[in-house]
Amino acid sequence: MTKRIAFQGEPGAYSHQACRETYPDMEALPCRTFEDAIAAVRDGAAQLAMLPIENSTFGRVADIHHLLPQSGLHIVGEAFVRVHINLLALPGVRLDQVESAMSHTMLLGQCRAFLERHGIRRVTGADTAGSARQVAEADVPEMAALASELAGEIYGLDVIARHIEDQGTNTTRFLVMAPEPDFSPRGADGMMTTFVFQVRNIPAALYKALGGFATNGVNMTKLESYMVNGSFTATQFYADIEGHPEDPAVARALDELDYFTSDVTILGVYPADPKRHAAG
Repeated sequence: MTKRIAFQGEPGAYSHQACRETYPDMEALPCRTFEDAIAAVRDGAAQLAMLPIENSTFGRVADIHHLLPQSGLHIVGEAFVRVHINLLALPGVRLDQVESAMSHTMLLGQCRAFLERHGIRRVTGADTAGSARQVAEADVPEMAALASELAGEIYGLDVIARHIEDQGTNTTRFLVMAPEPDFSPRGADGMMTTFVFQVRNIPAALYKALGGFATNGVNMTKLESYMVNGSFTATQFYADIEGHPEDPAVARALDELDYFTSDVTILGVYPADPKRHAAG
């Protein structure tokens, strides 16, 4: 039986591209929302979920940090995917025929220079792949879409301008979620550990909680805070560190963290994507 990997969006979305590039032997399952993608794994409709967590241009993906701790799933991998933006049009349409381009507002902003240079009007769509599907269904030669090459392949559109993004380094980081954790050391580029925590209500608690990572030489690659339970006084922190919880230095740092926090939850232990340092 073919295994499935769930993603949020329509076929041809960049999350779909991430699934295809990272797990080419798995069937990609499109879901309407992030919650639906998570539920698909919990309910057994899919074995994995591919969830975007941050983009090098636009920062963190809204809602994901809130969803992960309550998802019941565990991070077992990460994937860095270059977001190449392409102008897609009906077969046979030339670039000088295109009058408008539809896409998600973030992609429209990323291709501003190209669109202005060619006098193409921007039209906001719900998402990238949905815009490609809409252009295919509308059958209007003057209308194009900004999306992935995969979207063009799925909806029968031609790529009439390739890689037109203003910034050539636009990359999205995805987390691969599974119903069970995998703490086994694996991968050739080291391990990553992701966790969330809340500090105790004492002076300089965050400073003291993080001190153990510095003194033990553990590299913290990400630290973000966000409010929980709709309260300005309840703050949860999300962190990524290099290393495995059983590494002596990491174990010491986590012990020190535990002393100064009211709650620590490890969300996953997983191999670093080889493209991590190239993306940085």
